[in-house]
Amino acid sequence: MDDPSTTILVLVGLAAFLAGWTDAVVGGGGLVQLPALMIAFPHAAPVQLLATNKAGSIAGTTTSSITYARRIRLDRRTVVPLALSAFAGSALGAVVASFIPREAFDPIILVVLVAVGAYTIARPELGRVSRLRFAGHHHVLAVMGIGLVIGFYDGALGPGTGSFLVFALVGLLGYGFLDGSARAKVANLMTNLAALLVFIPQGAVAWEVAAVLAVANIAGGYLGARTAVSRGSRFIRAVFLVVVAAFTVRIAGGLIW
Repeated sequence: MDDPSTTILVLVGLAAFLAGWTDAVVGGGGLVQLPALMIAFPHAAPVQLLATNKAGSIAGTTTSSITYARRIRLDRRTVVPLALSAFAGSALGAVVASFIPREAFDPIILVVLVAVGAYTIARPELGRVSRLRFAGHHHVLAVMGIGLVIGFYDGALGPGTGSFLVFALVGLLGYGFLDGSARAKVANLMTNLAALLVFIPQGAVAWEVAAVLAVANIAGGYLGARTAVSRGSRFIRAVFLVVVAAFTVRIAGGLIW
């Protein structure tokens, strides 16, 4: 990456604060932060952008995970297998990231986003309260499958991971939006950590930029988690739909133009 000016660092920091808030509430902070890095550093290698984004994001996901854990009970039968499988999936995704063209992801992601948004709108009661659909080992297997698949996506590409985790926990497992968001943060923390364990030895992180992102993400993540806890599932559902809509427009625009 080129040496950033003070103005660039300030603007990237503001984007990271918004990303941290969004990510803490419902995921999808990468929708804000990664494009900001792409605009600020147009000549940087994709792996540098992805690695630096992860290095900043992990500070926000750590902060929001701790904030949620202090206010919401996180059951180990979900959080532990979800976190471990997400870690494994993300590490694998990071290893193969440089071999998978971005163009292979976008059409699939667009279809998934449209389906997710339509399903959420069609079921206004979705995620208001937690009504788990599986029990025992069936629940654990479903959780591990979610962690592996979405973790792989996060390691290989990244933006929107938190939103996909939230929807999977809400739409597939039956958690309420607040409970789903809290558990998604722990999984997202592990996917960021796994990817960084691959990227850091490659020397791909621009640490000066990552430090600015980290500070801004911490502030945004703390405020976002407290906002989500105080406002509840209805508020999180509304933010979720806004993020999904914005992500859909961005992906569709990239495919058209």
